[in-house]
Amino acid sequence: MTLRVGFIGYGFMGQAHANALARLPMFFPEAPDTDRHVLCGRNEKRVASAAERFGFTHTTDDWETLVDQVDVLYNLGPNDLHAEPTIAALEADVHVLCEKPLAASIGNAERMVAAARESDAVAACAFNYRYVPALRLAKDLVDQGALGEIRHVRGKYLVDWQVDPAHPWVWRNDVERAGYGQVGDVGSHTIDLARWLVGNITRVSGRLETFVDERPAPDGSGKRPVTTDDVYLATASFESGAVGVFEGSSVASGHKATNAIEIIGSEGAIRFDLERLNELEVYDADRRGYERIIITDDDDPYGDRWWPAGHTIGWEHTVVHENYEFLRAIAGEGDDIVSFGEALTVQRIVDAIVRSDDQGRQIAVETDG
Repeated sequence: MTLRVGFIGYGFMGQAHANALARLPMFFPEAPDTDRHVLCGRNEKRVASAAERFGFTHTTDDWETLVDQVDVLYNLGPNDLHAEPTIAALEADVHVLCEKPLAASIGNAERMVAAARESDAVAACAFNYRYVPALRLAKDLVDQGALGEIRHVRGKYLVDWQVDPAHPWVWRNDVERAGYGQVGDVGSHTIDLARWLVGNITRVSGRLETFVDERPAPDGSGKRPVTTDDVYLATASFESGAVGVFEGSSVASGHKATNAIEIIGSEGAIRFDLERLNELEVYDADRRGYERIIITDDDDPYGDRWWPAGHTIGWEHTVVHENYEFLRAIAGEGDDIVSFGEALTVQRIVDAIVRSDDQGRQIAVETDG
């Protein structure tokens, strides 16, 4: 059966997921077939142009119309648009892949989780970095005990796309639409990776800062206030006894996409940075220094699907892998997805970091998603 797919949103993530669906038949031919059926957006001309480029056959400006016409919804719109279309889709047993963070508020995220529990559809949240081959190898090493007792986790996601105060205001600068700033945008990725690799986080403390408090309006009509954070810092306690330090920024000069994580154990350690996506650095306590491993061999995660050893893959391939696992879950052939319950736990940690900054104290995390 061919799954009719609908997208809400046609920006960066719309392009990434459309590319992934186009690549799957060539590299993952056993994945369920998909038809890029309906693309939804508010600007008629832009939606039509994107539909032609992305391979969609229909367009609409009404998400309710979209939900009625598809088997699978990709909710790729701004955070404040995640809840209602997703809940409507799940109530109709339409499968959903929703971008992170799950919603713009904990209340709406909880509603989405409740809808997922009552639905027969598959509901997944799009944390694509779980599908980086090097990080999947890192998880194997942690799970096998190769690092010994995990003691320290360090995660950071630093970018510079808004370092210039003249960079135009976007919806991510509006707390009403985004819900959170960098702590939710990039911090949720770091937190999800840390939880996936090491385990539950029980307590956090946080610090937020907004360095640019207004930006030019995109229509040239003056300036708009920035009501989200530019930078966050956090410390974390893990259920296992490990401790963590996280940071994220959209104003970090010199950092294009420093999405890095380091896990330090009693018998070894690993380091990863997205800017060297095909590499994992591994430290063995019996050696002096780190060994740099290139993750492109046939027996590496997803390595047999792409190019000969040494021929590296790119960021977009993580989204291909994510889509492959999501569609396999729909077909009942796997469950390698990030559930809405897991995504809610990540959002509760994000929310706790925000409250910690506001209250000036450490906050316990509710982990039952």
